[in-house]
Amino acid sequence: MAIELAVGLVHYPIIDRAGTIVSTNVTNFDIHDIARACRVYGVSDYFIIHPSREQQMFVSRVLDHWKTGPGSKLNPKRKSALEPVKTADSLQDALRQWNKPGTAVVTTHARETDKWQKIGFSALRSQLPEKPHFLVFGTGFGLADEVFEDCDLLLEPIRGGSKDDYRHLSVRSAVSICLDRLMGSC
Repeated sequence: MAIELAVGLVHYPIIDRAGTIVSTNVTNFDIHDIARACRVYGVSDYFIIHPSREQQMFVSRVLDHWKTGPGSKLNPKRKSALEPVKTADSLQDALRQWNKPGTAVVTTHARETDKWQKIGFSALRSQLPEKPHFLVFGTGFGLADEVFEDCDLLLEPIRGGSKDDYRHLSVRSAVSICLDRLMGSC
């Protein structure tokens, strides 16, 4: 059975370092690098989630350059990697667009919390063939609590080898690590 997996990158509602709910800007690096990771691991759809029309227009301009503009001839591999990128106003909008009944929505978080049911990487990896999964990442200092309330599971945080348990990765790095642990060949 083929694995059905989508990725969503949420830019609102996000918390900042003070714990205030904010929106973050879409970055060119996040568009490209996460799309490339999704392409490598066979993720069908990558949703950039932001309610701002201006931010969605920025994504469209970047995609147009690489999919149909001068970039499409300059770098055909980039064009291929950007095929799964879509925009959505909210997580609910992304799930409607993806339209996979029975989808398990799995959030990620760098910090420890006992508020939501957690799942480990190996347990989630074994569940992936059973039904569609939508993996949700946040920007800024993480997803606001209201995002977690709409989700089914919380993926365990990524832990490295630092003595002080430092876990503040770029979202691009976090997506790549998660996809490798869930979809990689090892």
